[in-house]
Amino acid sequence: MGDPGLVLGIDIGTSSSKGVLVDSRGTVVARASRRHSTSRPRPGWFEHDAETVWWQDFLALARELAAAGDHPIIGVSVSGIGPVLLPADSSGKPLRPAILYGVDTRAHHEIGELTGEFGEESIVERGGSALSSQAVGPKWRWLAKNEPGVFARARLFLMASSYLVLRLTGEYVLDHHSASQCDPMYDLREARWAPDRVAAIAPGVEMPRLAWPTEVVGSVTAEAAAETGLPQGIPVTAGTVDAWAEATSVGVTAPGDTMLMYGTTMFLIQMLSDPRPGRGLWTARGVFPGTYSLAAGMATSGAITDWLRELTGGDFGELAASAGKVPAGSRGLLMLPYFAGERTPVPDPDARGVIAGLTTSHGSAELYRAALEGTAYGVRHNLEAMREAGGSTRRFVAVGGGTQGGVWTRIVSDVARIEQEIPAETIGAAFGNAVLASFALGREPDIEAWNPIAETVRPGADADVYDEFYPHYRALYRSTVDIAHFLARKNSLA
Repeated sequence: MGDPGLVLGIDIGTSSSKGVLVDSRGTVVARASRRHSTSRPRPGWFEHDAETVWWQDFLALARELAAAGDHPIIGVSVSGIGPVLLPADSSGKPLRPAILYGVDTRAHHEIGELTGEFGEESIVERGGSALSSQAVGPKWRWLAKNEPGVFARARLFLMASSYLVLRLTGEYVLDHHSASQCDPMYDLREARWAPDRVAAIAPGVEMPRLAWPTEVVGSVTAEAAAETGLPQGIPVTAGTVDAWAEATSVGVTAPGDTMLMYGTTMFLIQMLSDPRPGRGLWTARGVFPGTYSLAAGMATSGAITDWLRELTGGDFGELAASAGKVPAGSRGLLMLPYFAGERTPVPDPDARGVIAGLTTSHGSAELYRAALEGTAYGVRHNLEAMREAGGSTRRFVAVGGGTQGGVWTRIVSDVARIEQEIPAETIGAAFGNAVLASFALGREPDIEAWNPIAETVRPGADADVYDEFYPHYRALYRSTVDIAHFLARKNSLA
């Protein structure tokens, strides 16, 4: 029968939060979700209020799930969007809304400033990745220059997961994976903060102690128990970034395993046996000690389909069904999906979306399919960059809400000529947190048994059509980059 105790996994995403209760056999006995908004106070800025988004979502999900199980909750693990920058005072009170991950491009000038200060080669060699909008260091420098009052009062540095851990346990801790995305402030090979760079970028800020996502770092306090409905004293793990929790949920843990996450942004993670520092992608620590990962992230994917849904007034099911009836190539449309700049392998925050080939005969179905195809071309581009960096793939696993319905995954398999395994459980990071909590409790879960593969998507006849389109996709950015940068400057001044 196994231990009847349940583990709670909760994830804070860009546009929604999700939670699950899971038993010792990997069965999801209850699940809950909550949507929230992302603040965009200026072009290129993306923010969350930690109290009203992160903590209130956690409270709502924890209370609902704590009342749903027939057995006691014996462990908690959390994840969230990252890397993000939430400056806090010495008591852990946030001093401003959190500055989000690579979709927030405000620190463009500070990327160049810090690269010149430390040297790109040194940054890549020590931290694994060149500075980009994904990096935390430039956002600290932006804060110092643009909000000096906030910067002067900052004493702690929090992310979504570590903020929740602090509220639950009173412990100030960050997991190694999340820290390894704080370029250039973490030493990838030494697995520790780089004190000289921390002092140069965030003087006066105490960096959190480091732990692995599978480590218990504290227990639910009496105050947190009263707020959340969780039992006092149950263990809480260090947590991690959502995409890596999601990778764990589908067993992407061994070298050569690659995850494609179909969400608000498209994210790719490939597991490595050793670090592969590079300039166009992100090299980071893995979830488990001694592991590494190579990651790529597009700035938009599901965000574009959501934008189209709002413009057309349709719903996702109708749009996906109509797009599925449009032939490959979207009847002569080609979309560059850089609607919020781009992260990898084109690190250009001023890149912009382009729709080429429009005529009055095109409708919402063609536009929607062109968006799916544009994202798929971006996946192919990122996979090529991973191979060039020395990565190799033995299998691809697809996760996220975009796997539903089959249209998008089929297009990606055709464009990139890859087979994608789709697991039975696609709730993602929240389930991955339950896996991590189970490891922390010594249960040693069998992930393949917990979450078996339900379907495999293979490339079909449309792959030849997309091979013809792909070179034009690559050329479209080069042909329009100067215009895009001009328009980005005009938008920033508006």
